[in-house]
Amino acid sequence: MKPYLPSAFLMLMVLYLGVQALTGERGLLRGGERAALLAQREHQLAELTERRADMEVRARFLRTEHLSRDLLEERARVVLGFADPRDYVIRVSDLPAPTQNPRTVS
Repeated sequence: MKPYLPSAFLMLMVLYLGVQALTGERGLLRGGERAALLAQREHQLAELTERRADMEVRARFLRTEHLSRDLLEERARVVLGFADPRDYVIRVSDLPAPTQNPRTVS
């Protein structure tokens, strides 16, 4: 039995590593999941890059050497909650989402 013990151990290790190479977290069969995750992250990166560019433009217009009166007025209205007397203001409140009773059958 002793001469077969190292061989059996090595065979089990090869089998384990082979299964992990195919189905593990970074295995060959998980390529589609990784590609989908990569596409999702690239889309998220593009959105964040666009958002950052917009914020940089807004910040540039709020500096004293490039002050934009329209942007400053807009930010003041949003932060202070004021409106011009000539503006039409429509207040919208956030309504809570209706909850569904899991026992109700429709």
